[in-house]
Amino acid sequence: MSIIVFPAIDLKGGQVVRLAEGDMDRATIYGDDPAAQATLFHEAGAWHLHVVDLDGSFAGKAVNGAAVESIVKTFPGHVQLGGGIRNMESVERWFGIGVSRLVIGTAALKDPDFVKLAAKEFPGGIVVAVDARDGMVATDGWAEKSDMPVADLARRFEDAGVASLLFTDVGRDGLLKGANIEATVDLARATDIPVIASGGVAGISDIRILALHVQDGIEGVITGRALYDGRLDLAAALAVAEAG
Repeated sequence: MSIIVFPAIDLKGGQVVRLAEGDMDRATIYGDDPAAQATLFHEAGAWHLHVVDLDGSFAGKAVNGAAVESIVKTFPGHVQLGGGIRNMESVERWFGIGVSRLVIGTAALKDPDFVKLAAKEFPGGIVVAVDARDGMVATDGWAEKSDMPVADLARRFEDAGVASLLFTDVGRDGLLKGANIEATVDLARATDIPVIASGGVAGISDIRILALHVQDGIEGVITGRALYDGRLDLAAALAVAEAG
């Protein structure tokens, strides 16, 4: 078994950006053609993408819809999308245009019944984002910190049919500090749902270590800034992930 490497395309104002710790005021722009970026990732060997409508995360509805559609039309593999997905209408719309999986975060805490319904209606299509700030669940584009421990939110969906949990240590995201592997693996061991690691991936060593924990329930890893800054070669990361 191998883990999935998801190159990340974060969208803000139609541009490809990366944030530091989820702060919209600390955005670095990496390009203005998201579809072209998706093509570059595919040419390096990627068959999975992780796309985030950052504006949508704060607005609670799709903002970068045109950019997402261009990515889906261009990329021949699987597109996993998050950002502002908080009702069945948006769920149905995104699956309708060809998105493979949807990541739901804020609504997982505030409207769990909606998430469970979506998971039932679209088996294998819903990923629950478990975003952590100091061990507690962060919501609303990471702007708010709840009083719910991460593991408690994860267990809420154990029998709901969700495909995976996406765990992000907000304090590391976009900072190249290295993934919080210990917390990620702890979460995977605490639940029966596969876990995708995210936040802070700094280089190939993070990929290599996470790949060793596939038996613990690690399904994949998302990487963004390390790719854009040239600290991580995507083809090499995919090879290490495949080797396990």
